Amino acid sequence: MTTTRALRPAAALRLIGAGLAAALALSGCSILDEKPKNPTTQYAPDPRVPADPSWPQANWQLSLSAPNAARMIDSLRIAVRPSGDEIQVYKGAAWAKLPSSMIEDALLRTLEDSGKIAAVARQGSGIGAQYKLVLDLRRFESDYAGNALPSAVIEINAKLFHTTDQTVVASRTFLHSTPAASAEVRDVVAAFERSLAASTGEIAGWTLVSGDAHEKIHQR
Repeated sequence: MTTTRALRPAAALRLIGAGLAAALALSGCSILDEKPKNPTTQYAPDPRVPADPSWPQANWQLSLSAPNAARMIDSLRIAVRPSGDEIQVYKGAAWAKLPSSMIEDALLRTLEDSGKIAAVARQGSGIGAQYKLVLDLRRFESDYAGNALPSAVIEINAKLFHTTDQTVVASRTFLHSTPAASAEVRDVVAAFERSLAASTGEIAGWTLVSGDAHEKIHQR
């Protein structure tokens, strides 16, 4: 006659633990072997904006902060507006970095490389800036606007502050809309890069001109 002996609680727990470990190891291998069901392509517009020779030579320093924006606007998902009140996102596509970071990086690099300003740095870097540029990102989306093909729309409000007395030296809203060559995501991204370049160049030039004009009045 065969008899069975009940396992002690500790032994039973060891067996259960070993079984769970084996199951997890097998499931882990299975997951690693699978291809992603929805692969995402990341896009990183990186425009290089040359300085305009007409920009004035600024002998003052500027601090620049990342644009303020609503979470829906400042997202890694690429937004598209099929109709006036409807917002969707492109499937399988994303920005490599947030729109606010793209704008801040492009503007900082443009001003630095221009050689037209004494110094420019991100806010909080510690430089003694006489002026501060504050940006509000209102739109960063692909918009059909009733057309057959979308346009890459970027809308930014800019305010230039004189840091000594915290007065607003100048304020302006910049809006750029660049039609895409097709409805394909790669062509929409190319349109965004052109809109970003145009916005960056205009804001950089406007900042230098506005600050220079204020300096001439302020120093009298």
